[in-house]
Amino acid sequence: MSLPDEPLSVLNYMKTYYVISFLCGAALMVGFDALSGSNPSHHVYELRLYYVNQGKMDSLVARFGDHTDALFKRHNMKSIGYWVPEDAPSSQNLFVYILEHPSREEAEKDWAAFQADPEWQKVKAESEANGKLVDHIDRYFMDPTTFSARK
Repeated sequence: MSLPDEPLSVLNYMKTYYVISFLCGAALMVGFDALSGSNPSHHVYELRLYYVNQGKMDSLVARFGDHTDALFKRHNMKSIGYWVPEDAPSSQNLFVYILEHPSREEAEKDWAAFQADPEWQKVKAESEANGKLVDHIDRYFMDPTTFSARK
């Protein structure tokens, strides 16, 4: 391929050449990633369902809002959201939240550190001075689907 004679045409030719070179390089990088089987950053989500003892929902919500969420952040536990169902009877005894973790192993490590945190132990003991807030907890680790908005 020969270069054009006019200076403006040379500039246009060079711009086109650089754009095509960039696109070819980007395509090669995508191809190498696909061939090497590299996995983009993967997160695991943890769904937690708290079955709250009768009359204790307000205390549990207050504990999360006033203390637990901040302690989660301190222990690298990313809160996605907290919910209480709208309809009775679940609105009286079910508290739901989702955490995001870099991996399941990190989640277990972070939970152990959270449970051992003296501030958490104090907050829990004080909030349960008149009885346990939660009867039991269900937890599920979840992987996002390929079409999920969160990955």
